[in-house]
Amino acid sequence: MNRNTIRAALAALQGIVLAFGISAATHAADKPKAEEKKADAVDIVFKGDAKCTRCHDENDSVPALSIAKTKHGVRGDKRAPMNCTSCHGESKAHEENPQGLKDRPKVDRNFKKGSTTPVEVQNEACMNCHKGGNRMHWAGSQHESADLACTSCHQVHTQHDKARDKVAQGEVCFNCHKEQRAQSHRPSTHPIKAGGTACTNCHNPHGSTGPKLLAKNTVNETCYSCHAEKRGPFLWEHPPASDDCMNCHTPHGSTNAALLKNRAPYLCSSCHIAGGHSTTGIRSGNDLGAGVVPGAAASAAPQMVGKACMNCHSQVHGSNHPAGARFAR
Repeated sequence: MNRNTIRAALAALQGIVLAFGISAATHAADKPKAEEKKADAVDIVFKGDAKCTRCHDENDSVPALSIAKTKHGVRGDKRAPMNCTSCHGESKAHEENPQGLKDRPKVDRNFKKGSTTPVEVQNEACMNCHKGGNRMHWAGSQHESADLACTSCHQVHTQHDKARDKVAQGEVCFNCHKEQRAQSHRPSTHPIKAGGTACTNCHNPHGSTGPKLLAKNTVNETCYSCHAEKRGPFLWEHPPASDDCMNCHTPHGSTNAALLKNRAPYLCSSCHIAGGHSTTGIRSGNDLGAGVVPGAAASAAPQMVGKACMNCHSQVHGSNHPAGARFAR
């Protein structure tokens, strides 16, 4: 093979290589940017989450990557979601945006406030994993019947969910329960603001077999969870106390000591109105002497001003005193 033939062959080979390079470059230029990102993206939190995290990061209104700091983002926990689509759905239209819209179609399940995703669909994504236990009575509960979404109270993409924080939990509940917020600022109250007591110590917001979403079946059972000394058994039980603690107490806050609905002797006198007792707290108009119309409104007896029935009857929840049902010391 002569020198000219070799030169011609090399020139032809260079031409083929150059043509191939131009073709490859043109193909790369035509390749959609999304495809390039997809090729470069890597899973950050979940397996297969690269298709989401290439766009959704900490700059979102709800920082997406913060879920890695929660129990939902623990890869070694089999109970954790497998990927973003476990909660948000496949969301193909959102990912591919086939029509090239400036604002992509929404994900299949959107949990943001004001979402067009029906509440039952949102809650289904949570209840698929969170079944049983404290959520056993969710169906038909007051919150479920009111179309309350799980995300109305809970924050998933955050390390500190206020609903699960004993100190901050009250803020979440008080957003709806305004009356209880006001009561909690009264002089006598449970230590809610100090974090000593949380709403969930007494209530189960996910549903209950008791009234008012109480954690136990009755008011008294719920109160006895902390106030065990009031449970008894007593030889002499005080019927109002053993029937319902709320006959005398208001649990969320009161202007009277010990969360009482009224102060003594007026609280006691609402039931104990029989005459003949030297410390009867109520006197009718017939007992007030001349110049008073019979049957006039009752008032406190003078000897009871500034005093309390509990000076003598200290064991108002029940007593084992040998004197009988006097609830004395």
